[in-house]
Amino acid sequence: MPLNAPFLRPFVPLLGYLLAAHAAHAAEAMYPPGSRLGLVPPPGMALSSNFFGFEDSDANAAITLTALPAEAYADLDKMISPDALKKQGMLLEKREALSLAIGQAFLMTGHQENQYRWVLVAASPGLTAWVTVQVPDAARDRYPEAAIRASLASLQIRATIPVEEQLGLLPFKLTELAGFQVAHLLPGRAVVLSDAPMDAPARSQILVGAAPGGPAEARDRGEFAREIFAATPNVRDVRITSSEPLRLAGQPVHEIMAQARDMSGSTSLKVVQWLRFGGGGYIQVVGIAPVEAWPDSYPRFRAVRDGIAPR
Repeated sequence: MPLNAPFLRPFVPLLGYLLAAHAAHAAEAMYPPGSRLGLVPPPGMALSSNFFGFEDSDANAAITLTALPAEAYADLDKMISPDALKKQGMLLEKREALSLAIGQAFLMTGHQENQYRWVLVAASPGLTAWVTVQVPDAARDRYPEAAIRASLASLQIRATIPVEEQLGLLPFKLTELAGFQVAHLLPGRAVVLSDAPMDAPARSQILVGAAPGGPAEARDRGEFAREIFAATPNVRDVRITSSEPLRLAGQPVHEIMAQARDMSGSTSLKVVQWLRFGGGGYIQVVGIAPVEAWPDSYPRFRAVRDGIAPR
């Protein structure tokens, strides 16, 4: 019997959704590098190199994935309303509750500036997922409702991000971690390594970051290094004990050594900063350790510093 028989027509959209959902379920979720959120993108979209998500640049269609704190779900559930979305330029057509494999969720669909939009907010014990889909009106045939819903239904959350994947987002290579672990990462810019959980009362940690610019003249590098060092976070009562130029592996470096205390004032710290200049920018390395841990931490800070390589 033909699929377009009159009594079957009401079921055709449902059949399309079920087929798309089955295909998405059969495929494995794809995770943008550095993201704990992943899903099966609809046919035509690929991983984006510009943001956490997927895109079809030819059609100007995209899916973005954002991880928020777990407690954000309850707030968003109360705050997001038709009026709130209207103020942001989105005309809400429908809001509905969903039950996903990762937990409860709600989905909003609507229209904004010649684009159809889907906004999915999903709860899980570890985080809240915020997923947005935008498809221009001209591309709706390429990305039908059934395909988008099946993709959103495939949302997954992985427990951890492999260290190699996280470090691959940096503009430099770290060939030596010296026993430290990744505590926080700013893709494309910097990483913080620690030898204990970030909420531990006393720990050693090291920041490695890259930035463009810096003084071209050697005589200006000392003052520049002190200005950068003055912005070191989570320390107080800082007293610089030495500031001198060095050459490491043939490159100009400025080293600053200092004593400080943590923000509570209860822990005495030692701090070192190295700024390595070259290539139109500089690499900053800052090691911070409690005084009693310094003899063990300082050689490890140097090992991390010496293991930085161009990508």
